[in-house]
Amino acid sequence: MTAATPKGERRRQALVEAAAELLVEGGFDAVRHRAVAERAGLPLASTTYYFDSLDELVTAAVELHGRTELASGRRKLDALPEGPDDDAVVELVLDLLVGPDVTDTETMLLRYERLVATGRRPYLRPLMRAMGAELQDLIAAMFARSGRALSADRVEELIALVDGAVVNAFIELKSDPRGVAAKMLRKALSRHE
Repeated sequence: MTAATPKGERRRQALVEAAAELLVEGGFDAVRHRAVAERAGLPLASTTYYFDSLDELVTAAVELHGRTELASGRRKLDALPEGPDDDAVVELVLDLLVGPDVTDTETMLLRYERLVATGRRPYLRPLMRAMGAELQDLIAAMFARSGRALSADRVEELIALVDGAVVNAFIELKSDPRGVAAKMLRKALSRHE
């Protein structure tokens, strides 16, 4: 259902924000009608009034979270000075892909769990593809700002490298997955460009 009034829009938005918070805190399993309604401070029936299904609510939460991250990345790109500065670009890329807090491994882990879990939720695939394309464009723009014009294939390759490094760091119980990814990304950039 659509929220036709300003009050309805506010309630719908409160539900989406609550679902996004739960998603970040506990993954897909945390997003349940009752938990979302309680977090938003709204009646339980509001989740089914404003959303046709839990899948629709989850999709809205994933989109809100993803769009918020992309907007933050765009602001950081706008603040990035032009000219060669691999260290600054690597840090911005890692902020987008891994998260800005180097000590918050729980949030990093949840982020990758959400990405993998999307594979089992076909309803999310169109949204994730669209946001993934926007993410790749943003990362390409970051490298371009620093004087590195990378092809779309190369950007995709670097994203896969970072993702693999982080997941491998989790498997090996390394204390600094972001640091591991930074080292791998810097090494790849120095070898291939």
